[in-house]
Amino acid sequence: MIPILQLDIAGNPSSWITYRSAISMEAADRIIANLGDEEFTFHGGYNRLSGQHSEVTISSIILTKEKVAGNRLAKNYSPVVTNKGLFKRDANMCLYCGEIFSSRYLTRDHIIPKSRLGDESWTNSATACKDCNSKKANRTPEEWGHFLLAVPFAPNWAEYLYLKNSHRIIGDQQRFLKMRFPKNSQLL
Repeated sequence: MIPILQLDIAGNPSSWITYRSAISMEAADRIIANLGDEEFTFHGGYNRLSGQHSEVTISSIILTKEKVAGNRLAKNYSPVVTNKGLFKRDANMCLYCGEIFSSRYLTRDHIIPKSRLGDESWTNSATACKDCNSKKANRTPEEWGHFLLAVPFAPNWAEYLYLKNSHRIIGDQQRFLKMRFPKNSQLL
């Protein structure tokens, strides 16, 4: 099933939720408006007294009464690095040899190794195949004699949500998130 894009009360993208969570929010009167182009209708049981069949319609993007998470909107905010998000950011390409691999053959390389005080940031992380990461070992790319094929970047929250679910996003959700990408986004 397509995930539902949840927006906070100010209309900022907040998270991906399941249709079950969206139905629960509707039942609890936590949805302000259905904003997506796509609508999904779910049928429940029958009311014992009236005999009517219950149904709920939820769109692909919902505006909710959720508080604004101001920290996500800050210019310097960076989501937590995950391998899944990192590999999607780098399009499953080893940034050293340029080959495309399935996720199971990829690793996270710390450009400045952690043992040399490199951090766990997006800008210090690169997708690498197991072979290249093993050969690079505890060295910087310069010391190894190989250079990155792309500049690592930290996604903003909208880019992160896109990366997190890019294989299951439908058109209206993709357009909504892309409007919140920086003008120089490498995902455009």
